[in-house]
Amino acid sequence: MLFKEAVKTMHNHQQQQQQLGIVDSLLMQMFGRPKGILGRLGGFILARTKRDFTQWVIHLLEVQPDDKVIEVGFGPGVAIQILADAVSTGYVAGVDYSEEMVEQARVRNAKAIEAGLVQLQYGSVEALPFADDTFDKALAINSMQVWSDAIAGLREMRRVMKVGGKIALGFTPYSGQPSTGLTEMLTAAGFTESRLVETDRGFCVLAIK
Repeated sequence: MLFKEAVKTMHNHQQQQQQLGIVDSLLMQMFGRPKGILGRLGGFILARTKRDFTQWVIHLLEVQPDDKVIEVGFGPGVAIQILADAVSTGYVAGVDYSEEMVEQARVRNAKAIEAGLVQLQYGSVEALPFADDTFDKALAINSMQVWSDAIAGLREMRRVMKVGGKIALGFTPYSGQPSTGLTEMLTAAGFTESRLVETDRGFCVLAIK
């Protein structure tokens, strides 16, 4: 009897693990590295739910009209849209690992792209297609937690930033990213003056190259 109960318990546990694995996979397709129909749906959800938080992070970044700004993991392009309005004489670039998000963001920012103010590309944070010392500001929102190598990604972002440039990493509560250890990671990647800013909508880590 005890053996049967043990087998039943183990079977139930395996089923629960399989179900969690399926849920994790679905969430990754929707929000982590969006693709397909689920990615498209995830993009629409993100565009509607994180605009206020995105504006807060950009406010902390202190973007100026003539700044050159790069966003890694731009998703549906909400931050790109806000940045394009802020940099009247500057430039906004974005790199995202999801082809679905690149497509959505290009549609959302079509006029700015046509005007030469915005450039969006498919790619990885570990190999950014830009020269050294290009950008004044850099940001990533709910993105770093899915990078294959966070330190390598941060070092690559630092490479394309100008000396004195400012970086912002923002995370909402559902990102799953803990706030502890992030300032140390930025320091390890070569940034200085790392600091954490928290709000009821999430948190942001800021640093200087």
